[in-house]
Amino acid sequence: MIPGIGLFIGMIFLPESPRWLARKDRWEEAHDVLTLVHGKGDPNSPFVVRELQEIKDMVEFERNNSDVSYIELFKPHMINRTHIGLFTQIWSQLTGMNVMMYYITFVFTMAGLTKNNLLLSSSIQYVINVVMTVPALLFVDRWGRRPTLLIGAALMMTWLFANAGILKAHGHYAGPGGVGGKTPEASWEVKGAASKGLIACSYLFVASYAPTWGPVSWIYPPELYPLRVRGKAVALATSGNWAFNFALGYFVPPAFQNIKWETYILFGVFCVAMFVHVFFMFPETAGKTLEEVEELFTDPHGPKYIGTPAWKTHITTKRVALLEKGEIDPEKYAAYHEESPERSGSEHQAVSTK
Repeated sequence: MIPGIGLFIGMIFLPESPRWLARKDRWEEAHDVLTLVHGKGDPNSPFVVRELQEIKDMVEFERNNSDVSYIELFKPHMINRTHIGLFTQIWSQLTGMNVMMYYITFVFTMAGLTKNNLLLSSSIQYVINVVMTVPALLFVDRWGRRPTLLIGAALMMTWLFANAGILKAHGHYAGPGGVGGKTPEASWEVKGAASKGLIACSYLFVASYAPTWGPVSWIYPPELYPLRVRGKAVALATSGNWAFNFALGYFVPPAFQNIKWETYILFGVFCVAMFVHVFFMFPETAGKTLEEVEELFTDPHGPKYIGTPAWKTHITTKRVALLEKGEIDPEKYAAYHEESPERSGSEHQAVSTK
């Protein structure tokens, strides 16, 4: 209840999106929000003026193409973005977080914990999850979306395979009734130092998920779509999350009971697959406006209907910060931006006026 009250109070002071305000023809308010967020109080900031003009152009375009339905999300020019957003949410479920959080009592029962020790150790998981989300809130725009997702997948894969190895090498089948004869899902038993290793890897898994796939799987999808289809596209992506959440809720307990430690192998393989998928198909959106993201996916120099290859995209947060401070000439930046939206760090410096 208290977090809900805090969220309610915070939302009162949260300004509306300038693009949403623009769609409602509330241009002065949109200008005020841009000034607050990017102009440091200067309504005539070159960055604010440029951003407002881009929003005006995009809103006009959307009004001329306002007959949007879910079918549009599956048209050739949009299907790539639709699949990226949907799989961002699907992969967040297939990381194995359900194994480590929802059914952690089964895992720790396998490690020999009982009663109060079991409850306390399980609760620590949730504390780790909350604490480790904080770095992402502070630094996710600096880290970028791609590196965060790739590192998260690699780390989670490591801990999942480690747990599988510990259970296989140091554990044994606990019988049809599971550990203690009362928990069939706790079908494998491990003792001694190996049980501590199992618990440690479980904690490390949560510490890897919390600052990576946890928040980014919700941040990333809305950044992929133009405003006119964003609501429907994000709704579709979120439906994928809850559909797989529902499916895994039914899958994981019998998986522990029937395929035992191999359950960790399965989710580890999913992490390998998502690493490869993100590397080749998920472009970087950190520091980019919706208009710049649109250019990424419609880049005529890239594969048709895909645009700029994902591994060639870069974080532009620093460039945006320089624009906000007036340390990059907006006219030079505009010419540079029209020529190519993705450059290396050394090329970014070429547009600086200093």
